[in-house]
Amino acid sequence: MLAANVHAANTEVCHPSSEKEIAGLFDRWNASLQTGDPDKVAANYARKSVLLATLSNKPRLTPEEKKDYFEHFLQGKPVGSIDSRSIEIDCNSAVDAGLYTFKFADGKQVKARYTYTYKWDGKQWLITSHHSSAMPEKN
Repeated sequence: MLAANVHAANTEVCHPSSEKEIAGLFDRWNASLQTGDPDKVAANYARKSVLLATLSNKPRLTPEEKKDYFEHFLQGKPVGSIDSRSIEIDCNSAVDAGLYTFKFADGKQVKARYTYTYKWDGKQWLITSHHSSAMPEKN
């Protein structure tokens, strides 16, 4: 009887979601890049989150560190596009992993692997971890 009460106390209400909604979170993040405002990009991340960025060796753990990265990244006017993805959805969490390409204003392109993990905070989906690394093999 005690075990049932403990289990019931740990039950959380799951926010319903779909692959379309989770895929749209990349679109939201990418649209925030287009604003050129590092604060708007950083607002996509949960307060306690990690960014392992494509063009930086330093893990970005605080909102200030993420903003610092995006201040530099946004100077190139990047536009991201998904090349392939796999989405997994669980109770109040989701993972979007795959391949994407960034095109910059100077014509440069960077192909990279990515993983976004998201958590529903009761109001919105926020990024809890974002790993991005340039493709090791050149095509």
